[in-house]
Amino acid sequence: MNRRDFLKGLAASSYVTLSGSSLLAPLNALASTGTDEVWKTTGSHFGAFKMTRKNGVIDKVISFDLDKYPTDMINGVKGLVYNPSRVRYPMVRLDFLLKGHKSNTLERGDYRFVRVTWDRALSLFKDSLDEIQTKYGPSGLHAGQTGWRATGQLHSSTSHMQRAVGMHGNFVKKVGDYSTGAGQTILPYVLGSTEVYAQGTSWPLILEHSDTIVLWSNDPYKNLQVGWNAETHESYAYLAQLKEKVAQGKIRVISIDPVVTKTQKYLGCEQLYINPQTDVALMLGIAHEMVSQNLHDKAFIEGYSLGFDEFLPYLLGEKDGVAKTPEWASQITGVSVEIIKDLAKVMTKGRTQIMMGWCIQRQQHGEQPYWMAAVLATMIGQIGLPGGGISYGHHYSSIGVPSSGAAAPGAFPRNLDEGQKPLFDSSDFKGASSTIPVARWIDAILEPGKTIDANGSKVTYPDIKMMVFSGNNPWNHHQDRNKMKRAFHKLECVVTIDVNWTATCRFSDIVLPACTTFERNDIDVYGSYANRGVLAMQKMVEPLYESLSDFEIFTRFAALMGKEKQYTRGLTEMDWLRKLYDECKAANAGKFEMPDFNTFWQQGYVHFGEGENWTRHSDFRDDPEINPLGTPSGLIEIFSRKIAQFNYDDCPGHPSWMEKSERSHGGPGSDKYPIWMQSCHPDQRLHSQMCESQEYRETYTVQGREPVYLNPLDAKARGIKDGDLVRVFNDRGQLLAGARVSNRFPQGVIRIHEGAWYGPVGKDGSKQGGNEIGALCSYGDPNTLTQDIGSSKLAQACAAYTCLVEFEKFSGKVPEVSAFSGPIEISR
Repeated sequence: MNRRDFLKGLAASSYVTLSGSSLLAPLNALASTGTDEVWKTTGSHFGAFKMTRKNGVIDKVISFDLDKYPTDMINGVKGLVYNPSRVRYPMVRLDFLLKGHKSNTLERGDYRFVRVTWDRALSLFKDSLDEIQTKYGPSGLHAGQTGWRATGQLHSSTSHMQRAVGMHGNFVKKVGDYSTGAGQTILPYVLGSTEVYAQGTSWPLILEHSDTIVLWSNDPYKNLQVGWNAETHESYAYLAQLKEKVAQGKIRVISIDPVVTKTQKYLGCEQLYINPQTDVALMLGIAHEMVSQNLHDKAFIEGYSLGFDEFLPYLLGEKDGVAKTPEWASQITGVSVEIIKDLAKVMTKGRTQIMMGWCIQRQQHGEQPYWMAAVLATMIGQIGLPGGGISYGHHYSSIGVPSSGAAAPGAFPRNLDEGQKPLFDSSDFKGASSTIPVARWIDAILEPGKTIDANGSKVTYPDIKMMVFSGNNPWNHHQDRNKMKRAFHKLECVVTIDVNWTATCRFSDIVLPACTTFERNDIDVYGSYANRGVLAMQKMVEPLYESLSDFEIFTRFAALMGKEKQYTRGLTEMDWLRKLYDECKAANAGKFEMPDFNTFWQQGYVHFGEGENWTRHSDFRDDPEINPLGTPSGLIEIFSRKIAQFNYDDCPGHPSWMEKSERSHGGPGSDKYPIWMQSCHPDQRLHSQMCESQEYRETYTVQGREPVYLNPLDAKARGIKDGDLVRVFNDRGQLLAGARVSNRFPQGVIRIHEGAWYGPVGKDGSKQGGNEIGALCSYGDPNTLTQDIGSSKLAQACAAYTCLVEFEKFSGKVPEVSAFSGPIEISR
């Protein structure tokens, strides 16, 4: 792509309304000419890459030398930089620019913005913070962040934003995350740690010792394409070995999931259908069969756990009059009695490794399947043995790849340095909580002052008046778009710093353009858990338009407060990279010898070598008294006295089956909306990241829309064929998606991958009407339909999977997709 073609492409996808001739100026990245054939290294969530430039534009992109299993997403990398969704200049919502905090907030989301200078935008940002802190104090400001990040240890969007805003004043923060909110809350009570982000038993040990692997709502072949740091993709070598062992009959792999997963298709393993959201009932049926047939490991239960005697009366029906037999479980789950009984035998014969996915805990009562799975593993008695027990993260960031054990480089500081004080030093939250559960921020905006239960405490919602987001997109990962609109009508100011015009930018008042990871220098860990080495992230091109790095944006912001040197500690970007690298080098001295910074930067990578195999919980199994778990008793807690004391009706003292507010296949709500919508992690994105990569997106969309995967019989009953446009709807919202008909999806189940960008259009089909309650999402964001409820009083986590819908063939005038173009730019 040469400079002329690039300019023509941008012009073809420009903003709806242009003012003046300044749209394409300045284009700093296109200033250089000629061919630059020097290969540079960089990293991303999708892997490490080498790149060259031509005429100042990224030209060739190839995978890193050590990446033997690069993801197909490498084909979308250039589109992360060059796409029509880029935020090009600082922009301010029209009515906010005119009226500030007294603007008409019902217009928020109408996509009308005015271009301003960086100085003007940052001054408005600071003035808004001044007003909020003066009128409301820290309880009026939420800057806690709610989402992912870009790779790189220096340019962390959350760290830069929270450090800079923290220099101005205190603010409301969050606890937990959307990915594992229920799991990371329940598991410390059961196994003594969050488990979900812990290193797991090494794959070589699993491949050597396991007889049976149970993938429970887990699709590692799909999800291991991306990682928290620059991903190595080393897990795929082990999955290839597992595929071979499955074919040879040496390891039995059972995928328990309503859908035929990508992993099941790759491995050629067994797939066990289960009615959605009924996993706890199946686990209870298996446990009952273990007890009735005397298959459970009594010695392990006695020596390593606590509370089985309190759980047993519930399992046997002595407590509630309902024995959790295979027959009982079969009626709920749709799994035959014979298969349930066989699972009890299979899982207790030989070495069994249970691998749980994360989707299963993103539902109402999402704590229960994780807890009950730990109970099953305890009853099997193999926790702490190589190739046995349970894990909650083997699908994430190459968990299970043996770690090098080296010290990783540190990061830019998120908090204020010792002795520093903010401009507004108040810590008076006016009787409200300073920290709230991550998924309850919309409730807090709508119901300030309300007190809820959360993890054994009382949380009182603060009266939030202003939100600041940087490098994350809650208008994709939160639930119920119409509820979000009602909440955003109450806010006085919303500020977003981002690379692209996400839906979060659309519903903001001040939008600041950040550059991509490929437009600045950084360093990163190569392999989040493998910790294979340190990777240089070398700037590929200069920042496009007027975008700046997070470091530069908040350095300028700190200068407005007279705190620039406090913010940067007097260091430049390259000073910081040298500092982080040299500290890592010193920490590894004597074990991993690293070259000096200049040599490292030139060669682009330092390798730490291979790691050693390791078994999770082996030290606990060796001696539970010397190596206790982090639970109150130090043992596995099948029954938790602490949780029982909370007296929660939706999370009792032992794992339990509880009906959902919405459940397909005869469950509540299925008479009106009979279809369960699965909104799992996408196959060709990282949540919403890479959805903006236009050419790559076009390789999987249907008529320009996100695919909705349908069972052939369900599609036929509604007159839908593959490739048709489909309207999916319920009482919470409606969306358009493109039909993909496949036998991999059972009747009564559809899938729309989360992370699809929200592109609302009004009744007239215009994107200006996207702020209307009930607006149709023109692209296919599933969170237009999901319900915004907490998992339980314990975790108060995301419960997106508890969602019923209906769908039909779309008729009428087809609106244009509004998700990926820039705003309606208004002249002054």
